[in-house]
Amino acid sequence: MLSKSTLTFAASVLFAASAIAQQVTLPLPRILTVMPMGGQAGQNVEVTITGENIEDVTELTFSTPKITAKPVAGAPNKFTVNIAADAAVGVYDARVMSRLGVSSARAFSVNKLPEVVRTKANNTVETAMALPVGTICNATMTKRAVDFYSFQALKGQPVAIDCAAVGIDSRLTPVLILADSKGADLKVNRTGGIIDFTPPADGTYIIKVSDLTYQGGERHFYRLALQNSPALPQPQTQTVSAMSWPPADLATNAATKETEPNNKDAQKITLPCDIGGAFYPAADVDTFEFTAKKGEIWWVEVASERLGLNTDPFVLVQQVKDGKFTDVAELYDIAPPMKVTSNGYSYDGPPYDAGSPDVMGKFEVKEDGTYRLQVRDLFGGTRTDVNNIYRLIVRQAAPDFALAAWAVHMTLRNGDRASLSKPMALRQGDARAFEVVVQRRDGFDGEIEISMENLPQGISAAGLKIGKGKTYGHLILTAADNAPRGFGLAKITGKAVIGGKEVMRPVRVASMEWSVKDAKGEIPAARLMADIPVSVTDSEQAPLTIALAEDKVFEAKAGEILKIPLKLTWRNEFNGTSIKVKAYGEGFSAIKEFDIPLKAATHELALNLTELKIAPGDYSFALQSLGICKYRYNPAAVPLAEAEQKKAEQLLAAAAAEAKKLAATDAEAAKKAAEKQKQAEAAMTAASTRMKSVTTAANPTDTVEILISQPIRVSVKAAAPTTASK
Repeated sequence: MLSKSTLTFAASVLFAASAIAQQVTLPLPRILTVMPMGGQAGQNVEVTITGENIEDVTELTFSTPKITAKPVAGAPNKFTVNIAADAAVGVYDARVMSRLGVSSARAFSVNKLPEVVRTKANNTVETAMALPVGTICNATMTKRAVDFYSFQALKGQPVAIDCAAVGIDSRLTPVLILADSKGADLKVNRTGGIIDFTPPADGTYIIKVSDLTYQGGERHFYRLALQNSPALPQPQTQTVSAMSWPPADLATNAATKETEPNNKDAQKITLPCDIGGAFYPAADVDTFEFTAKKGEIWWVEVASERLGLNTDPFVLVQQVKDGKFTDVAELYDIAPPMKVTSNGYSYDGPPYDAGSPDVMGKFEVKEDGTYRLQVRDLFGGTRTDVNNIYRLIVRQAAPDFALAAWAVHMTLRNGDRASLSKPMALRQGDARAFEVVVQRRDGFDGEIEISMENLPQGISAAGLKIGKGKTYGHLILTAADNAPRGFGLAKITGKAVIGGKEVMRPVRVASMEWSVKDAKGEIPAARLMADIPVSVTDSEQAPLTIALAEDKVFEAKAGEILKIPLKLTWRNEFNGTSIKVKAYGEGFSAIKEFDIPLKAATHELALNLTELKIAPGDYSFALQSLGICKYRYNPAAVPLAEAEQKKAEQLLAAAAAEAKKLAATDAEAAKKAAEKQKQAEAAMTAASTRMKSVTTAANPTDTVEILISQPIRVSVKAAAPTTASK
């Protein structure tokens, strides 16, 4: 999260600018839709993609080698996708490689059921699309309407109806209704769960699908599954909160299962324990009883919401003595590592919430005796869903940590934040900052070093340490001025020392599902990515590179003034007379904001280590700024479009001349010539349209960009002892 002072100076920069910025951040490649948005394992499926800033697409890739794609000849942005027979059921990330590099991700689902695609309108009972039991239908929601499906059912043979949307990157908030053959409602689900239905008689039944507010269009897609019951919900992407689950080395399955009835008659257990259970039926309260000794400290963790469920677990620990129950501890939510946005659009924190309604806390045993632990879902008073499961772990302290990262975002004005999906697609000379947050487990408060590997040639990464007891740090990704076009699947890790042993944990990356350009009208939605693709393009360069005049570790003694020479490379015009610069990084965020004049080739950064109270040690920090630059989108396309237009003009002229020449001669030849002229006119229109489009895009546009420097490494040595102290 950019600091409050950074946000203040950012706002002042923008308000002082002579022109209102028209664009936020330089364009990045974003994939918007993949249709259909999934397929059956062992089958081929032809998909069509749409996106922003994805010209010159060369390939479609997935976050598993079990899914591959080949372009469809002569059909731009169409691919034949092959799903291996042994591909696991799940949701994978699909991305394209384009002129600007790797795009943002879009979910692509794999299942074992046969799949179909709705191809025509089905907005009445009479036009309901027939759907066989045991099928998944891919469709986009019809705006201001209801989509109807029909199926044949047999008396007493239960079916399960599930509409996947929220968990597959869709903007749809589905309402699912089961009706009789005439369309009269029988069951309704507005929470995204499964409708289980046992037909009272043979016959035709209707499924209705709509958006909660009747929105629709290509971004409101869904996968409707009709299966025999019981059935599991369709797989979905992971929320950012899932970054803290599971603990390292946790077994796939719980060692013990909860046994009903255990609401009042407690289930006897021993500690430590690992129990799998369900918040079922409605208002379920699972009670476990155990003995404990004075002085014991037990850590309790419950996972349910982090498993992708709409639940809110709560744990109550009580002492049982003389037939009475005395409360020992109440354990609620896992707090986010840093303050998050409070209302979805006012940037008083990032729109990524690494906290969770799940439970992670501890209780201390004050005296020997018998105790009870109750688990319940605070949302479960009226819900009866056997799929609302949980995992309960009670353990002695096992200090550890989990990490997640996301690209730094910005604010423009109070209540006007642009939350944009940011793929790790860099330009030459570019630098990108990522916030790295930590969820500390069981009392761990040590320092964590962040590193990144498997990067394309010309890209480097520097982790700014997460300090002792701190909740977040930064990672800086930098592309060299001459970095060749490249791509790689990177790996980010955090390293710490726990109990005298070095421990390494992966860093999950989160991103927005969609670009949110009007955050007052759209609530940002974020999720974890399946992998970490990184690319660099040689098609464009960053508007400004802030680098070190010397690539080295700068050394100084505590209390001295350290001077660091900077080298600036300006490639675009900027508004104003200077850029305002601050710093972030452990120990150096207190550097006073300073100005760098526009076009300055060099700048000397003077650090007063006494004022900054920098203790001896090794540090890394980076400089940051916001600037408004003049940006031209793909100007290289303009001469190509001009050549295309000229060629189209020549072909049209030739076709017109030939048609005129043959008009009074052979009727059949004249007809063919006229058709050829018509085709040439269409080609001319297309070329003119493209020429206008690329020329408009290439016109200079005021663009607000976050400017990040190359990481700066500093080694501070202890000051020499004074004569008096000898």
